[in-house]
Amino acid sequence: MSVNIKLIKGDETLDISVAEGISIMELKHEKQCEKFLDDCYECSCEGSLACSTCHVILDEKSYAKLENASDDENDMLDLAWGLTKTSRLGCQIKLIKELDGIEIKIPSKTRNDASGSK
Repeated sequence: MSVNIKLIKGDETLDISVAEGISIMELKHEKQCEKFLDDCYECSCEGSLACSTCHVILDEKSYAKLENASDDENDMLDLAWGLTKTSRLGCQIKLIKELDGIEIKIPSKTRNDASGSK
């Protein structure tokens, strides 16, 4: 089964279908997303909840379908640039059929303790 998603980066959008079960962070490695996300979506810690560089902003409808963020995720979100009420870490969100049609906005900047803001 696949999940339809809309990635939003500034004024650009990318509508794609991806395999169910991958995380939003793993989109960075999907062939159809690599160029779109390469310069703006860092994912420095590869999902170990040690940074906030996979911060994304979700549409309200999809956000409401998710379980609450863990304390560890909230701690990292506190470090994210451009935090909103529908912010989450992409490494913690699996793309499942209930999220079909999800809109994922990539913030225009990221905060990385190792390299500063991008």
